[in-house]
Amino acid sequence: MPWLDWISLFVRWFHVVAGVAWIGASFYFIWLDNNLRTPPKWKQDKGIKGDLWAIHGGGFYEVAKYAYGPEKMPETLHWFKWEAYTTWLSGFALLIIVYYFGASAYLIDPSVNAMSPATAISLGLGLIFGGLTVYEFACRSSLAKYPLAFGIGLVALVCIVSYLSTQWFSGRGAYIHVGALIGTIMAGNVFFNIMPNQRKMVAAVADKKDIDPNWGASAKLRSVHNNYFTLPLLFIMISNHYPMTYQHPQNWLVLIAIMAAAAWIRHFFNLRHVGTTKPSILVSGAAAMLAIALWVSWPHVSSIQSLSHDDALSSSTMSTQSADQPELIASSGSTNKMVNESSTVISNERVASLISTHCVSCHSRTPTDDIFKVAPLGVVLDSWTDIERFAPQVVRRTTVTKDMPFLNKTKMTEEERQVIARWFTQRN
Repeated sequence: MPWLDWISLFVRWFHVVAGVAWIGASFYFIWLDNNLRTPPKWKQDKGIKGDLWAIHGGGFYEVAKYAYGPEKMPETLHWFKWEAYTTWLSGFALLIIVYYFGASAYLIDPSVNAMSPATAISLGLGLIFGGLTVYEFACRSSLAKYPLAFGIGLVALVCIVSYLSTQWFSGRGAYIHVGALIGTIMAGNVFFNIMPNQRKMVAAVADKKDIDPNWGASAKLRSVHNNYFTLPLLFIMISNHYPMTYQHPQNWLVLIAIMAAAAWIRHFFNLRHVGTTKPSILVSGAAAMLAIALWVSWPHVSSIQSLSHDDALSSSTMSTQSADQPELIASSGSTNKMVNESSTVISNERVASLISTHCVSCHSRTPTDDIFKVAPLGVVLDSWTDIERFAPQVVRRTTVTKDMPFLNKTKMTEEERQVIARWFTQRN
């Protein structure tokens, strides 16, 4: 429905804006806290624990942090909460609009797990709020007193959720639910811990009472958790544009590996903010990302390059006529050149027939698909000129990432994918 697309557009736009504000504030305050220096004695006598001078936008700024709190509350006190709340609310709204209203298209992949939309949505909500409950319970238990054990438990939680989601949902839907859990934990940290503790601190100052240092320490710990979650969450937010990740046979391991590398890289910057620079962390993080890219891409590339002469020979005997779009085939021209003398030529007509059968219902100037009323990403394949123009994208999405046809609604076979791969090899 067009109106739903417009709602999705504006909600997504707002979500990105709110997320930029929240992440920017998070990064800034972690940097600020890590760069505070011991103030002169006259400031210490006023209860100031650390201060910092900065210059930005043509002006000088002085920032001071109190060990507990000021002698009296200022008239204006700025709170940082709505950045988190609006990011989560808009993100959850987007989850409902795209993945729950469109569950049959984006959340459910029958080749992974055939289920009803109601079942898929229930499982998704269970993962998100069940994971939040486990996290909150761990944070409030004695386990939180042991950072190493708590960290191992948190990693285990993310790994379990990543695995379960990829066994239940489409790759894209699985990734977004892991991201939804992380985002919910981050917003929950603000709502359930940081804000309540800060309200206690404000009330104590107003009532001339002592501030419990555990309030600030607990809020700071949750802020640090959010800081390390940020880069993994940002990857998940953009992952739907990169199907080679979520369509990989071990997509849950790909997700875990990328999130771990991202958090490790974030650790480099956190250490750097306190004056400890360890280039080995940044180098190893970059090396890990490169290793992940090679691991994810190598098997798919090999499978295309190793297509045998027999594959091409058997494929070339298939049907070469499309009843739906004869004009597409008529305009396709002569057969491709041969890569070498031992290869059997895959004709343009054969490829045109496959694309007409499996792709044109969505990728057309006048789509007939029941979901897509506009060609996704502007890729149209109505004529042979169109096919030639978008050939690299077609080959990549059908033979490398194999996420097209969408959810394989048209039942493209592996043999047909190999035909397209061989044709592209011959063409080039």
